[in-house]
Amino acid sequence: MASSNLKASKLYGAFVGCGFGWAALQTYIIHSFGFLWFTATIDGLLSAALLSGACWLINNNLRYYQPGKGSYINLFIWVVALAGICAAGCRYLLPLLNTDKIFVNFVIQSLTIRFFINFLAVGWMAMISLLWYSQIDQRETMKRKTEAEQLARDAELYNLRQQLQPHFLFNSLNSINALIGFKPDLARTMIHQLSDFLRGTLKKDDQQQVPLSDELAHLNLYLDIEKVRFGHRLQTEISCDPRCGSALLPSMLLQPLVENAIKFGLYDTTGDVTVSIRGEIEDDYLVVMVQNPYDPQTTRPQKGTGFGLRGVQRRLYLLFARNDLMETYANDNIFTTIIKVPQV
Repeated sequence: MASSNLKASKLYGAFVGCGFGWAALQTYIIHSFGFLWFTATIDGLLSAALLSGACWLINNNLRYYQPGKGSYINLFIWVVALAGICAAGCRYLLPLLNTDKIFVNFVIQSLTIRFFINFLAVGWMAMISLLWYSQIDQRETMKRKTEAEQLARDAELYNLRQQLQPHFLFNSLNSINALIGFKPDLARTMIHQLSDFLRGTLKKDDQQQVPLSDELAHLNLYLDIEKVRFGHRLQTEISCDPRCGSALLPSMLLQPLVENAIKFGLYDTTGDVTVSIRGEIEDDYLVVMVQNPYDPQTTRPQKGTGFGLRGVQRRLYLLFARNDLMETYANDNIFTTIIKVPQV
């Protein structure tokens, strides 16, 4: 509100300044025709007042109403009408202020040139106002669009992060249900580990980005649960460049990658599986690689929510507006997922 009032005050001051400048110029021109300074001053002040009022009116009109492409003819009519009103005002008001016949005849004879001068001045004001307020309107529209897009991104990011808990929770509860009948001790251990993991997840809810060291510590809680579930069959190797510890990445980003690796590495196989996680700094990126072996003859998509890799890729796009930050490929029965997180 204060900014709007300040702009209005500056605009009002500009009109007043231009009005006095126009009055001074017209006074000098009228005086150059041989009229007294008093007569010339009256002409200059009245003409400037009428013209300033017309310009102010057209400016305010365009401030609140932007004509469409097919409505410019209406704006042209407004300009002609205001220029005519200014000329008519001079024609009928100046003789009331100065009854000298020579001056009155001069006013009547100069009506045409007065009209065109007023037409040009009001027309220029209309063009400038139209461009100025159109740009302001476009900026405000872009600002609203940007804010709406940001709100939509934030809402989707929040929704994606909220999917992590039930997605993992369903799998863990299924595992606990399977263990509780014949391995109750392991089931209790898994429940304690699950509570620790979920407690840590709640602490991360308000953190959009976390250091890699914190993310790996939280990931180890998840792996402890999965190791109870799969026993000795699940082995993990985690290696990181010492420079990676303080590198930032979106919280809870690695768990879906590792969960996907476990899912397609252990399902439909009976042997031991090693899931490797490696992190390093390349240029201005934190690069994390997750690898798992798989059997192309038996591995197939399992039932589930399908969140996994698609959710990770979507989060990276929403945060960094890039589609090239995640790569997956299979080679020699090893499935590899690579993510790159910008650090600048």
